[in-house]
Amino acid sequence: MLFPTVFAALVATVAAARDRSTFAVLRHYGSGPLMDCRIDPIVQPGGPSGHVHTFMGANNLGFNTTGQDLRRSSCTTALPKADLSAYWFPKLYFKDPSTGKLEPVPFYYMNVYYFFDATNDNLKSFPLGLKFISGSPQIRTPPAKTGAQNLDPNKGPLNPARITCPRGNFNPPSWPAGSDGSMAGIGDPTNTGSGIGFPFQDCDGLYSPMRVDVHFPSCYNPAAGLENQKSNSAFPVEVAGGKRDCPQGWIHVPHLFFETYWDTHKFLPRFSNLLGKESPFVFSNGDVTGFSAHADFLAGWDETALQQIIDSNCDAGHAGIHTCPGLIGGVNPTSGSCKATCPVNEDVNGPFDKLPGNNPLSGWKYGAGTVGGTGSTNPAPPNPPPNTVAATPTTLVPTTKATTTTPAFTPTSGAGGISGFSYVGCYKDSSARTLTGETFVNLGQVSSTGCVNHCASKGFSIAGTEYGGECFCGNSLTKIEKLSEDKCGMACKGAPNEKCGGSWALSVYTKGGVVPGAAKRHIHDHFAHHRRGHSHN
Repeated sequence: MLFPTVFAALVATVAAARDRSTFAVLRHYGSGPLMDCRIDPIVQPGGPSGHVHTFMGANNLGFNTTGQDLRRSSCTTALPKADLSAYWFPKLYFKDPSTGKLEPVPFYYMNVYYFFDATNDNLKSFPLGLKFISGSPQIRTPPAKTGAQNLDPNKGPLNPARITCPRGNFNPPSWPAGSDGSMAGIGDPTNTGSGIGFPFQDCDGLYSPMRVDVHFPSCYNPAAGLENQKSNSAFPVEVAGGKRDCPQGWIHVPHLFFETYWDTHKFLPRFSNLLGKESPFVFSNGDVTGFSAHADFLAGWDETALQQIIDSNCDAGHAGIHTCPGLIGGVNPTSGSCKATCPVNEDVNGPFDKLPGNNPLSGWKYGAGTVGGTGSTNPAPPNPPPNTVAATPTTLVPTTKATTTTPAFTPTSGAGGISGFSYVGCYKDSSARTLTGETFVNLGQVSSTGCVNHCASKGFSIAGTEYGGECFCGNSLTKIEKLSEDKCGMACKGAPNEKCGGSWALSVYTKGGVVPGAAKRHIHDHFAHHRRGHSHN
């Protein structure tokens, strides 16, 4: 399924400016998604990501997928054979109001609109391996004070993601009238069927249940490079004649728009008592607001084929991009399904008490101080979890106990007469979790004493407290990076005289005062300098 890729020739090709916008929908075939999996080869390469994504497109996927890898795929859900790109977005879950259990919302189908904007620029194909992202998994507050769409950076805050809720009757409204986003989503003032945040009504439109919409930037900065998703893209700005242009020296590529449909209506008998009050739906990153809708794109197109579609001024519209005249490579048969194998061996379908990746619910009544695992973001999130993965557990070796401003801690005798643990310092945590033996231990009001006693009673040799009220246990650290003591200065909710870590910082206690040895390798953290403020986990 390989086609000639001659990017150098494409760069040399001069395409005329476009006086009008055209579009063609990329349609997918098959039954269900390509894969549901807790990976993100763009933002969190190298291992499991912070939350589950639903994938469509080419099937040669893994922790470190590149454009070349995608070109070696054995199949794709996309109808054009020339498109071996990967498309992904957070999986949607339903929280049963009666049981509190979380279960997946069936994925209905996906459309990807390829808009070829009217522009003074030369519109070009996506270069192989280009990584684009849009939306932010970290936000739990509205990206703008209005529910209206804005894709022009010159016209105020960007608002590229939204929810569409088709309904037979829009009375009462899908989003509470007068909402400011603090406890509910915000309806679009000009479109009753669309807004930001999850709607508080049932989306019962025929063949069109709740839809998550994400627009992508269409300006690529070659100086930043294919893989620098934090700064390699921007939305174009409107210029004279209604055209949209990119900054000088940037490359104008097709404008992508993801439509993902979720069969939320099937759950109506179980949440009808919530209508008008709240939403029972939650993204896989723990977001109950819907403000964090986001998506990723990794280009795997045969560049010659896509450039031919662009240069032919294809305006196939809803008939599909696979019907564009002169399509190179042909069309995939619609019989059967293309599937991929997830490299993370875990259940993502539940029902669960907690989401995969241990992402706690956050936003609105759950509070905005605890934010779920990382994923795509554009622009960069204010406080994303680190780009780290669970490494092979590191052996703990005895060493001289570090002297810190926090005194050594020996827990009082408790469950089973536990004793012998000592405080060994403040260590960095991540969405992959530094202590994985038992996470988010349910102790009620957490204290370091209570956490250590619990972990010891369960046979663990290490205990850690974090963010003033979280308890973790284990026998080894998956990541070793010691922090200054001021990072672990939060008082424990269950014992204000004790310290319980900080934001992405663990107060670590070990049996016998054994501490980790020096880290042997460095894991690059793309987002370390953004990880500040109150958002956490």
